[in-house]
Amino acid sequence: MPAGHRLPAGWACLRMGCNVLRSPLAWRMFPRPWIHGPAGTGGVIIQGRPQARVAAFPIRGLVECLALAAVYLLAARVALSLAAEKSHICPVWLPSGVALGGLLLLGVSRWPAVAMGAGAVAYAMDVTPGVGLSVVLGSTLEAVLPALLFRRMEGARELHRVRDVVWLGAGAGLGALVGAALGTLGLVLGGVVPVAQWGPSVWLWWMADLLGMLLVTPVLLLRRPRRMERAWEALLLTALTTAVCVGVFAFPRPGSGAAHAMTFLLFPLMAWAALGFGLRGAALSSLSIALAAITGTARELGPFFTVDLPYRGLVVLQLFIGITSLTGLLLAAARAERRQAVELLELLATTVRAVHEGVLICEVREPGELNTVFANEALCALVGRRREELVGSAPGVLLASADGPERQRLLEALREERSLRAEVALTRPDGTRVWSEMQLSPVRANGQAVTHFVATHRDVTATKELQARLVAAERVAAVGTLAAGVGHEINNPLAYLALNLEAARRVLAADGGPSPQGARDALSSVRGAQEGAERIRLIVRDLQVFSREGAPERGLVDLNALVPPAVRVVLHALRSRARLVEDFGPVPRVLGSEARLGQVLLNLLVNALQAIPEGDPNRHEVRVRTGTDASGHARVEVEDTGGGIPPDVLSRIFDPFFTTKNSDEGTGLGLAICQQIVRTHGGELRVHSVPGQGATFTLLLPPAPVQSAGLPPLHAVASIAEEPEPVGSGRRGRVLIVDDEPRLAQSMRLLLEPTHEVVVATRGEDALAKVAAGESFDVVLCDLQMPGMDGITVYRRLQQEAPALVSRVVFISGGASSPDARAFVETVAQRVLEKPVRPDVLLDTVDAVLEDHSPEQVARGAVGGTRRG
Repeated sequence: MPAGHRLPAGWACLRMGCNVLRSPLAWRMFPRPWIHGPAGTGGVIIQGRPQARVAAFPIRGLVECLALAAVYLLAARVALSLAAEKSHICPVWLPSGVALGGLLLLGVSRWPAVAMGAGAVAYAMDVTPGVGLSVVLGSTLEAVLPALLFRRMEGARELHRVRDVVWLGAGAGLGALVGAALGTLGLVLGGVVPVAQWGPSVWLWWMADLLGMLLVTPVLLLRRPRRMERAWEALLLTALTTAVCVGVFAFPRPGSGAAHAMTFLLFPLMAWAALGFGLRGAALSSLSIALAAITGTARELGPFFTVDLPYRGLVVLQLFIGITSLTGLLLAAARAERRQAVELLELLATTVRAVHEGVLICEVREPGELNTVFANEALCALVGRRREELVGSAPGVLLASADGPERQRLLEALREERSLRAEVALTRPDGTRVWSEMQLSPVRANGQAVTHFVATHRDVTATKELQARLVAAERVAAVGTLAAGVGHEINNPLAYLALNLEAARRVLAADGGPSPQGARDALSSVRGAQEGAERIRLIVRDLQVFSREGAPERGLVDLNALVPPAVRVVLHALRSRARLVEDFGPVPRVLGSEARLGQVLLNLLVNALQAIPEGDPNRHEVRVRTGTDASGHARVEVEDTGGGIPPDVLSRIFDPFFTTKNSDEGTGLGLAICQQIVRTHGGELRVHSVPGQGATFTLLLPPAPVQSAGLPPLHAVASIAEEPEPVGSGRRGRVLIVDDEPRLAQSMRLLLEPTHEVVVATRGEDALAKVAAGESFDVVLCDLQMPGMDGITVYRRLQQEAPALVSRVVFISGGASSPDARAFVETVAQRVLEKPVRPDVLLDTVDAVLEDHSPEQVARGAVGGTRRG
């Protein structure tokens, strides 16, 4: 600074806030008396409000206050030593950082230490009591306010979050502003600083105290250093930072452009320290760079000292220190947050990988479009795929059904962005299926839009198989209970079937041939035999409905058509107990399994008849009522006039293995399985009972989305007497019959031969040999299950050797008994005729294939009719 230059009066501020001070050599410190407590207490008394309880300040608190005050004074001495030699201006007031750090570490209750330290500094400067009081008050408030704000906002002293650094900086800025305003106001009122210079004085004071908090407080908040990792990297960073600081602040002449350029090298070093070593690296690096910059500027060296405008250089120095320290703290906090997030993510990933349930995480790219981003080992093992195959693919490829009800429910949950719990079938690469209990949960970003879906899968294949066995066992038990009645129902038509056939045989075998009257009698006997055979066929079909294995494909079910088969099965056993009343009303069709719903109805009827004692059928009745409830659901009620259900039993009636029957009458699984079946159909099974007045079971099922009026009731079969004689269409074709039962093949040949050319093969190999020999056929009637080469193998061989003949194949099935056969029947596109096939249905089917008609033109509604796989 040129000789004779004088600082403006406004810059001749005192201490805190970069005030103009007297020479640091004039520092003197004398103890001032404090307010002592009564002798022997060993403490200081803090007097509260009137009538408030007087608390003794503990010895530990006194020691901490004295220690904090001593450190405060030491920091003040260091700060004064860094002041410019000629201007005595201190750009950073280190005691402000000591005060805030001490209150954050020891508690806000240690604020007297700050007041003592500030008072000692003011006394050493030999200022008036008014100025000293303003300095003490401002210095205390500038430490207390940010400490309270930081605690109020639940800031962490480790400063491992960006919000912690932001609240520390905001609190420090607020506290420093209050302290600077009060301190400089005291200087103005004391005549030390002119009123016109109050604004610049506040700025310098505020910046100095703020920088002191940003530099010193993080250093004090550092935890005890652990064994340093990457020591070589820390030494290299220290050496480079020291070299750059020396090169920037020690040798260049004041205002050098080269020094300005080299200053920018400190920013990447600061970023290295913050990102590589966290808060410790950022705090120590910022403090070191600030001390180097302040020392060089105080010695009139470096880029921030300007001869002509020293105060502008001081402001630039303060801005440099503030930006450097704040950037370092923010980078360290961001690095800590990222590290915590990565550790948490790794922990979650490790945990998710280790759980036994499958976990699938999908990203929502567009509404309804998902992309797999994570799959754990358990899910990969469940579906038999590698993680690389799953990640990046659509999760829908895992579902076994492309358009089943489970997939529809899943799509609805995705569209509505809601949770879903369901059992779904997953497919493996080898084609096998596994059942999984899936819990689908949406993940919302910041509580707004759904960005991901998380699905957990639990393998319930074994449980499903056990449930299927229990269902089958209960179904067999229910039918077995009625075995005697079923046998009686079959024996009656079987008896007159045999008698009518014998009568017809004798008439036709009479010497000289039958007379006209004898021919008419023989024809009547044959028709009676046909009627008996039809009754037996219906009984067998009813039993097939309730004994069907596996999980048949769902379709439209008419409950009014499903009730009569169940009634016919129980009718004989019911006659000795009660009257049967059928009350059919309009009922919507439902989407479900005919076999499963038929089992529910059969079980409810069996329960009803078992609730009524034998011997008085005129007194009791079982009523089956169908209709539609107020909500549009299909309703079936089974009501009996038995003894009713006691209240203590009613509450447990759907519990598995709970029963009040004898061991030979029930297992306690019937109603539990019925309830499970109804729930899988989206319905509800209710019970109402008054002891002594019987019970009513109500089955409610949701209507199918699309009602079809094209299917007649399953049980509606025209009587033989009313059926027209089967006649062909007049178009002759060549028909190949493949059936291992020679008598059945012969019967079909006799039926078809008047209108078609018929070739019979009793083995699949013989049929393929005829095709390979060049014989052409218009229709192939093939039995599905045969010894040796079955119908499925014949069909697949035809696909390879004679693909043009595949669309002409019609399968005849006596009931698919194997899982492969059931799966084939459910998926094959060809027609499937159920044995016993009615003659008119067989003729119409052959004509339809010849004329290439659609399946809707074939008589489908009758039992034993044509259906699609």
